[in-house]
Amino acid sequence: MIGASNASAEQLDAARAAGRRLAELGAVVVTGGRGGVMEAACRGAKEGGGLTIGILPGSDRSDANEFVDIALPTGLGEMRNALVARAGQAVVAVGGAWGTLAEIAFARAAGTPVFGIGSWELGEDGVIVVASGEEAAERAFEAAGRH
Repeated sequence: MIGASNASAEQLDAARAAGRRLAELGAVVVTGGRGGVMEAACRGAKEGGGLTIGILPGSDRSDANEFVDIALPTGLGEMRNALVARAGQAVVAVGGAWGTLAEIAFARAAGTPVFGIGSWELGEDGVIVVASGEEAAERAFEAAGRH
């Protein structure tokens, strides 16, 4: 799950719902491990009984949000975006700014489908627009089974 650290309340709700639904479906939720959309997705996943992984930009494991089960410090800064984008078989994007756009590009370049809620659309071959966190999770889970 990808998205901005400075997300709106509506985006945080969508991320939390997506994280919860992914966990209920049996998926592991991978994020950048910090705040905003990443924290909301991890919180939702924990509420759904799931496992969360945070791929952190810095070298300190303690930078992870409190809902991350497995913190992976990389020391790579923004370059860790490629790892986040490539870690899954499908990506859910909620809102986002330049870092989210980079992650979308990495995912799409790898052929990984991206399902977005209020995120970058990018035309036909870009982000598949969905209406809710639950829909994003369900479509991503289904796509991951085919990818």
